[in-house]
Parts: sequence; structure tokens; C-alpha cells
Amino acid sequence: MKRLGLGSPALRAWALYDWANSAFMTTVVAAVFPIYFAKVAAAGFTPDEAQGRFAAASALALLAVALVAPPLGGVADRLAIRKRLLFGFAALGSLACVGLFFVGEGDWVWALVFFGLGNFGAGASAVFYDALLPHLAKPDEVDRASTAGFALGYLGGGLLLALNLAWITKPTWFGLPAEGTLGPRLAFLSVAVWWLFFTLPLMRRVPEPPALVASAPTILRGGPFATVRGTLAEIRRYPEAFKMLVAFLLYNDGILTIIRMATIFGAGIGLSSSHMILALLLVQFVGIPCSFVFGALAGRIGTKRAVILALGVYCCVALLGYFMRTSWHFFALAGLVALVQGGAQALSRSLFASLVPRQKSAEFFGFFAVGEKFAGVLGPTLFATVALTSGSSRSAMLWVLGFFVIGGGLLLRVNVAAGREAARAAELRLAAE
Repeated sequence: MKRLGLGSPALRAWALYDWANSAFMTTVVAAVFPIYFAKVAAAGFTPDEAQGRFAAASALALLAVALVAPPLGGVADRLAIRKRLLFGFAALGSLACVGLFFVGEGDWVWALVFFGLGNFGAGASAVFYDALLPHLAKPDEVDRASTAGFALGYLGGGLLLALNLAWITKPTWFGLPAEGTLGPRLAFLSVAVWWLFFTLPLMRRVPEPPALVASAPTILRGGPFATVRGTLAEIRRYPEAFKMLVAFLLYNDGILTIIRMATIFGAGIGLSSSHMILALLLVQFVGIPCSFVFGALAGRIGTKRAVILALGVYCCVALLGYFMRTSWHFFALAGLVALVQGGAQALSRSLFASLVPRQKSAEFFGFFAVGEKFAGVLGPTLFATVALTSGSSRSAMLWVLGFFVIGGGLLLRVNVAAGREAARAAELRLAAE
């Protein structure tokens, strides 16, 4: 476990939250809900109309996270409430999944409301989850711990998705009616239970990092949004971290767009629902060893180079998405994503963590979340605009390619060694204060 970056009980409990909330990302965001929305909740809409509304709801939910993450991150650092905020948002997401259980045919408004709340809970809780990493892992562990978390997320999300797929495709094996929507609705309910239950180890075993300042009344008097301008000015003092943040905003836009729009795009061009879910299941289990491989690769060639390599593969994914016509094309796309998805996102997280001082982790990861969530806003918004105005969503895949190229180019300009040196010097200064 130590070789994998999970040598302490606290690190293992921390990584288990990836196992917990990945169930939402796989079953709700990527696999079951997009198809359920297109065929049941949005019955009566054309495929492009359904895709446009789905993309717009995704964008609004992630925009909400982007707006609240920086001020809440600053407050969490100063009041030492990272874990409590994480649990509160995880509970909100779980309750939203319970709400999805009650969504039926034509209930597209309620479907998008609960989907949006679930996305908000998942995105906001991830801010404080990521912020705990630099407090738990040593500098030489951070890449491996981050990729191990993603690997556990693949495993946990994949296991629950496999169970969901079984009772959706073979409902009579579980005593469920052969017709109707009970199978997918039970999948949403299972995510709620899974997500909340596997959050408990983190709450019990991970220590809350100390507060940056002790004076809570001062923070509360200024209001949470009073910290935003100061945080933006502060992160500009770390130019390499700031460049990394901008690059991440761009290339993660492409990654999240592919994750969120793949299945509803496939449903719109007539691909088999069962084939698409099987392909996403492939992503989960192939992604487990590939995440560990990227953690080891970062140790050999450097974290930045490993991320650049992953972005090159994503360029191929975007091109394949444009030409996709059959289920076999979708399987090929899923296989390429499985090779690099965990590595790209995990190493981006650990790279940014190494470029900022630990004492301000939640505050700076709040801005990292802005990059991540605005990426989730821009991509689906582009997809929605193209789908609703042109009547075809296929050409939007070519725009995604641009995010990888421009974001990768900016990442090449990040001086990692200088950034890490500046972050460690700031840690010593803050500790002395």
C-alpha cells in the first residue's frame, strides 16, 4: 500500500472518497442518467433538444460550484471546517440522487433540477476533498496518492455500475418487472446510499488540518465573498500555479465535455444503450491499472510530461468522436479514454497541489475548482449552442480538440521546479507567522 501512495490509514480513508463519489460520476453523470433523460424524462423532445437541455443544466450546476468554491475555500482554511463542508455537500448530492428515483416520463424539469443539485454536491465536496491531499501526503507521495485515489474511484464506480447494469438489462434476475423504469431508478437510489456510506471513513479517520487563523469573527464579519478578491490577488503571487490553473481550465474543459456528453451524444445518433454502458464499464476497469501506471510514469518522466502525453491521446479521442458512427467506434473511444482519463486528472490535481502552500490549500483549490467547473460550463454550453442552433451536435466535437491543443500549449510554459520552490518558501513563511 505504501508503494501505491496509501501507506497510512488517513490516506486510505481519504482515497476512499473517490470510491464514494465516483458512483455518481459513473452511474448518474456518464452512463445511466443521460440515456434515461433522453428516452424517459425528456420524452417528446428531439435528440438534439434533449442534448441541449441536458448540457445547459450541466453548465448551470457547475457554474454554481465555480461561484461558491473560492469564498468557501477561504473560510474553510481559516475556520478549519473542510471536512464538515465536504460531508454537507456529499449529503446534498446523495439526497438529489434520491430525488431522481421519483422522476418519471416527461418529468424533464425535475430531472434536471435533481441532476443539477447532484452535480453541485459532487463538485463542491471535491473542492475540500482535494484540499486535504497536501496535508496528508508527503511531497514524494502526492502523485501516487492522487492516482491511487482515482484508481479506487474507477473500481468503486465500476463495481456499482456493473451491478446497476445487471438489474437494468436483466431485471427478472433480481425480481424486478421486465418492463418499466424501476431498474434505472433503483440505480439512482443505489448511488445515494453508496456515496454517503463510503464518505464515513474519511470523516472518522482523516484529521482536520489546523486553521490558518484563529479569529473566526473577523472572517464572518467580512462575509464569505470578501475573500474572493484577496484569494485572486494571492494566487497571482504564485505565477507557475496561476499558469497551471489557466491551462487546466482549458484542457479540462475538453475532458469534462467528453465525459458528460458521450452517452447522450451516442443515444442521439442511435447507438445501443447497453453497448454504451458496457463501454463505460470498460473505462472503469481498464482505468484502474492505467491510473497506477500514470502515477509511476510521472515519477520517471515528470508530472507535467505525463499530463502532456495524456492530452495527446485526448486529441485522438476528440477526432474519433467526430467520425463516430457505430457502437464499435464508441468502444474504441472508451478504450482510449480509459488509458489516460485517471492519469490526466489525478496528476493535474497533484501537480497543482505541489505548486501552492499547504496552509492555503482549500482556498487555492477553491480557485482550482473554478477552473474545473468553468471548464464544465464552457464545454457543455458550446455543445448546447451548436446542438440547438445548427441542429447537429457532431461538429461540436471538433471544437473540443481546440481545448486540448491550447491548454496543453499553456501547460508546457509552466516551470514546475520554480513553482514548487516558491510554494515551499511560502509554507515556511506562513509557519513562522
